[in-house]
Amino acid sequence: MGHPKKARKTYETPTHPWQADRLKEESEYVKNYGFRNKKEIWKIIAKLKNYKEQVKNIIANKSSLQMQKEKEQLMVKLLKYGLIKKNSKIEDVLDLIPQDLMEKRLQTVVFRKKLARSLKQARQFIIHGHILLDNKKITVPSYLVFLEEESKLSLNSNINLPKEAILKKTKKSTKVEKEPAKENKPKEEVPKAADLKEKKEEKDK
Repeated sequence: MGHPKKARKTYETPTHPWQADRLKEESEYVKNYGFRNKKEIWKIIAKLKNYKEQVKNIIANKSSLQMQKEKEQLMVKLLKYGLIKKNSKIEDVLDLIPQDLMEKRLQTVVFRKKLARSLKQARQFIIHGHILLDNKKITVPSYLVFLEEESKLSLNSNINLPKEAILKKTKKSTKVEKEPAKENKPKEEVPKAADLKEKKEEKDK
């Protein structure tokens, strides 16, 4: 046992560091959701895995009253996140994929609501305290946003941000004006040595 105040690791690292399919999948997650490192991806996957293990235990012990309570609590929680619908069954949780949870991250929601130009900028705004959730600063990009909270997201009006930070920059035209073509002047003919000699003889006469 470790110290009770020390946070335990809430994710599992891959069994092998070099797996082509997994590395390709993780690079897509980083590109599409703006993760800072692979650890954030593993945490999301671990959270989803815990939900699914919880569901499997509930299905295996349907008759238990404790499991019925656990089922209700889990369904209410996932419903608040918008991961399932009102008429969904407990088995539907097993169909969830990591992207479903990634779409609920504060960083992703801020970008989807066009409060930032990019996922990278959305992360920057959150960490610097520019994003308010129901008039409260949330500085954790991985915070999972409830459906009710999405409409309460806003930029902090007390912070002066340059217009360039929010509005898209207009692309400058990269066309280079062509210089007018130079006229090809006819080359002056250089007098030959024989001609010069003849002219000199004529002058002497």
